[in-house]
Amino acid sequence: MSSNLHQSGVRLLRMLGRHAETVMDVYLSGAVDEANADAGVLKKLTEAGILWRPEEDEGLRLTRSVRALLEEGLKDERNRQINANVGSALATIKTLANHYKEARSHSDYSAAEAYLADLSEHVYAFTENLRYSIRVLWGRINNEFGYVGTISAKIRENELAQSQVSELLNGLELFQFSELGEIASDIRELRKLLVTTLQETLSDCTQELSVVQARLLELLGRFRQIQGRTRLLRGWLLYTDMHPDYEPMDHVAHRKVPMLFNRAEAMLADAHVDVHNQSQEQELMEMVARIKSISRLDLKPAVKAAETSVVLSAAEDFDIPENPLKQDVDDYFVAVIDSGKRQSALVYLQEKALPWDSESWIYQVIGGFEGLSEEHKSFFELEPLGEPHPVYTGNFIIRDVELWLS
Repeated sequence: MSSNLHQSGVRLLRMLGRHAETVMDVYLSGAVDEANADAGVLKKLTEAGILWRPEEDEGLRLTRSVRALLEEGLKDERNRQINANVGSALATIKTLANHYKEARSHSDYSAAEAYLADLSEHVYAFTENLRYSIRVLWGRINNEFGYVGTISAKIRENELAQSQVSELLNGLELFQFSELGEIASDIRELRKLLVTTLQETLSDCTQELSVVQARLLELLGRFRQIQGRTRLLRGWLLYTDMHPDYEPMDHVAHRKVPMLFNRAEAMLADAHVDVHNQSQEQELMEMVARIKSISRLDLKPAVKAAETSVVLSAAEDFDIPENPLKQDVDDYFVAVIDSGKRQSALVYLQEKALPWDSESWIYQVIGGFEGLSEEHKSFFELEPLGEPHPVYTGNFIIRDVELWLS
């Protein structure tokens, strides 16, 4: 049997190859031009099931299977259709599953294997058809229904695609996996086909169809926007054709902006007094009476300041007096250099009977040491004398400082 099927397939493919031009002419034109075609060839193609005549007064057309083969092989988005009849596929799957269970229960293993093979073919064909439909939809979205030429046709194709997506989603809701699980019961082959394979495929396809539906709605909105602009432009072109002498007027010179261009919100006019309204005459007179008169006639002119002459002279030299405290600190540093010994600042203050406060004296000594350049500072060593604060740690109370040559 398989040999006969093989021979039949080879003959069919050879016939398609021999009459490829005729087949493609029918595919593109839809029907055979029987007046210019060979009657013998048409008879062979009809007997082989490649061509068929729907009605007696209709022309010969390609059969659906051959057309689908060419559509799939040529990836012709124009004619690739979507099979949204999920209910029929579900009923077939359930029937075959019950056939398989019945044959299995009667120990008719050959029939059971045939039913299982048929069931597997239907399940995988259904999932493949579902994925194929989604690929077709994505193809239409990606080329924005480029196989039709007008915006109106694109909108119709978009609406058709949306209806097909809705039908597919509604059909997928028919699958009740609890029911399929009961049909499969504990038979491993059925559970794999009816529950595992179908559930995974349907879950993925449902999510992808939702995305497809959103993209179709977005694309439809854009098509309608383009259509609206096209209608506006077409109306303008029609108007100019009907009125060839039309010239746009200077809208700037118009006192009233046409409503078509006036998109600004209305503004309130400035308030003002209506002096012609006699009913408000009394109130206006009272308001005028309350206005204070301001007269500037009695004001005396301001006396101008006397002009003073400016004499430029040479700048006088002046000296900044030396700070005596700083001078005493310098003498203290000189005394340390002369003696070459370690000397206390407070002791020096007392020995010289200087009039400075001890605290100011120590501050000035420390400031004088810190004010030296790095080179001169390296000649001295300064050590603060005192004790840490008894309460606040980290503070050091300086009572005296000692300076010596390093």
